[in-house]
Amino acid sequence: MEATSSGFRKELVSKLLHLHFKDDKTKVGGDALLLMAELLKIFVLEAAIRSIRQAQAEDLAGVDVEQLEKVLPQLLLDF
Repeated sequence: MEATSSGFRKELVSKLLHLHFKDDKTKVGGDALLLMAELLKIFVLEAAIRSIRQAQAEDLAGVDVEQLEKVLPQLLLDF
């Protein structure tokens, strides 16, 4: 299991990409995998930060799935 610098395994990133390809024979280069892994890292970090801010706005001590569900639509629009 080889991980990228972002912490995501290359196999996972490749699988996520291939789930959305119409042609099963499509190949993804190593640089594309690294770029996608970096984008995933940014997306996850942004989701975590926004969820924390949402929990703080609600005067909660911790973050729950509910806070993530509240910020997810905004996050998807921004990306």
